[in-house]
Amino acid sequence: MLDTLFSGLFDSSLTSVISVTDFLLCLGTALLLGLVMAFAYMYRTRYTKSFVVTLALLPAVVCVVIMLVNGNVGTGVAVAGAFSLVRFRSVPGTAKEICTLFLAMGAGLIAGMGYLGFSVLFTAVMCLVFLLYNRLDLGSKKNAAKYKTFTVTIPEDLDYTGVFDDIFKEYTASHDLVCVRTTNMGSLFRLTYHVTLRDVTKEKEMIDKLRCRNGNLEISVSRQESAVAEL
Repeated sequence: MLDTLFSGLFDSSLTSVISVTDFLLCLGTALLLGLVMAFAYMYRTRYTKSFVVTLALLPAVVCVVIMLVNGNVGTGVAVAGAFSLVRFRSVPGTAKEICTLFLAMGAGLIAGMGYLGFSVLFTAVMCLVFLLYNRLDLGSKKNAAKYKTFTVTIPEDLDYTGVFDDIFKEYTASHDLVCVRTTNMGSLFRLTYHVTLRDVTKEKEMIDKLRCRNGNLEISVSRQESAVAEL
């Protein structure tokens, strides 16, 4: 009765049917691997609940699909086409999120093929490497300190075209005027520059020279936002 319940309507004598025990074993392993990956991703990483839940369930979904395809090339192509229509997130993800989704799919793929030992080994190795890379700086802090956004306020009688070029040429490797706004009823201009500093220790010296040029009006410095173009 149990075998009949879980048999396919279109099964034939040439079709190998997965037993319920093997199905539950592979599914349980995939769920466990997804949970391990989710906890590894949560370590020292900003995350959302929806993404973590997706990451925990994705290996099981891929595992089940691979088990049911069961070597059928035509079904495999159809499933791949269906998966290509699915969007995991409504907004573009970061490189780390996309890589983690591929790792989860890889673990589910290995488990669905029946290589449970390899799937566990793959998950363990990749999670350890993921945690190691998260702890390593890899020069990210030093690199991020070079890229700054300067917002400089100048009076309306000062021509903003190239007014600070000599200062930027001395202290920055590159600079780009990205925004010009009027403020204070049009009596002031607010200029926004994206700059790459040559030496981060001379940032205050550069600000002092800018203050002398703009009449000691407001200057703000912030780190450049790179989330949009992170990938």
